Parts: sequence; C-alpha cells; structure tokens
Amino acid sequence: MARPIGLAALTVLELRPPDQVACAAAAGFSHVGLRLIPATPDDTLHPMIGDTAMAREVAQRLVDTGVKVLDIEIFRLRPHTRVQDYAAAFDAGARLGAKHALVAGNDPDEARLIDNFAAICELAARFELTADLEPMPWTDARSVPQAARIVAAAGRANGGVLVDAIHWDRSAGTPDDIRAVPPGRLRYAQLCDAPAERPTDTDEILRQARAERLFPGEGGLDLRGMLRALPPDIPLSLEIPTLALAKTVPAVERARRALAATRALLAALAEEER
Repeated sequence: MARPIGLAALTVLELRPPDQVACAAAAGFSHVGLRLIPATPDDTLHPMIGDTAMAREVAQRLVDTGVKVLDIEIFRLRPHTRVQDYAAAFDAGARLGAKHALVAGNDPDEARLIDNFAAICELAARFELTADLEPMPWTDARSVPQAARIVAAAGRANGGVLVDAIHWDRSAGTPDDIRAVPPGRLRYAQLCDAPAERPTDTDEILRQARAERLFPGEGGLDLRGMLRALPPDIPLSLEIPTLALAKTVPAVERARRALAATRALLAALAEEER
C-alpha cells in the first residue's frame, strides 16, 4: 500500500474546504487536512461545524473522490481554554472520517498545559481521534523534546507529537530529538522545505512558516534526517504555503508540484537505503 500523503489546508488556504478536497483529488493525494477552526484572526471562518450545507458538500466530495481526511485543525490550548468547547468540532471531524486532531500549546504554565492536553486527549478519544501536539518555536510548546515531555506527562494513550519540518528546524531540532520520542507517539508528520539559514527574529520565522515555505528539495532543511528518524511509512501532510507563487500558479498545480517533489524525495531516500 502506498504511503498516505495528505494535502494540508494551509497549502491551498485560498480554497473553500470542498474545493480543497477536489484539489487534493485532482493533484493525486490520498488524503486532505481540514481547518475547522481559524488559526489566526485573518483566516476565513468556514461553516464546517454542525449540519451545515458546506459540511454536507465536503462529505459528498469525499465520497465522490475517494479522498480521506487525515487531520483536523487547529485546537489551541490557551490559559482560559475550555476543552469541552471543542466537542462540536471534534464531532464534525469524526463524521468526515478524520483520524487526528492538531493541537497547539499556547499556555506558558506547563502544568496547566499538561492538564489541558490530557483533557483534550480524553475528549478526542470519545470521537476516536488522536490529539497530536505540534511544537512551534513561537508557542509555549516550542520544540520536539518539550512537546514529548508534555505528552508523556499527560499520559493518555491517544496523545502524540506532530513533527513539522520547518518548526523542527527553526527550534534547532535534531534527528536524535525525534528518535527520542516513543515511535507510538509519532502518528503522522508535516513536510515542507525552507531556506537553510534560520531567521533570527520571530516575525520572520512566522512569515516563512505561514506564507513562504518551499517544496521538498528546494531548500536546505535536513529532510532526509527527519524522515529517517520518524517511524517508517507514517502518513505525511504536505503543509507548504507559497503565497507569492499563488499569485500566478493555481492551487491544483501547486499541489501537484508539492506531491511530485515529495515523491521524488521519498524515492531518493529509498534508493539510498538499499
């Protein structure tokens, strides 16, 4: 069976969720990621939670194309987060067949973050979802080791760590950091590339991460080291926003380029390991 590869919402965020599904299918992806909750105030809020016309349209597109939902996002744990408030979104994702919920840690009180991560894992389990904490260098779960510590302390079987190539690199991560995470906690990963030079200020880190990444092989990240450190054949979500390119290149073509570059990288890696 071919390795599952998903088209992350951020890669084609200009599209409505039903059109993201169609784009994933047209570009050759097996899976898609859906952003049910805006990540920033500038994101468009799509009516995807509850029995809405758009949710029904997405469900039909999934049936028509055979594309499956890999993950739903983005569930932030802030100091005043009421975890139960995410129940409707988890229900919406589960109805569409999602397997994973992407969680961000935005709480400087690590003890409270651990408690809330345990709570969101318990809520996710009700909907047969995993809760995967994504370390990002501008959040309060900044690195893979810190995220792994939080997940371990929460002690829930469906808790995981989501490694994103650019965040892993920008937090000065190493392959050994990934190998130190119990393999069962690594259920899928996000792939992209970026310039090798690490930005020195948070604004530029954010700009690159949210707007200008590169397709695998076009930058200087140690993607081979990352992929070798991860459990083999776990699903990959291609999260590659390219806003400048999007001004002239349609979403489907960008998605095709992302997938082709990823397949070339995986093929090269497999050849090296023979």
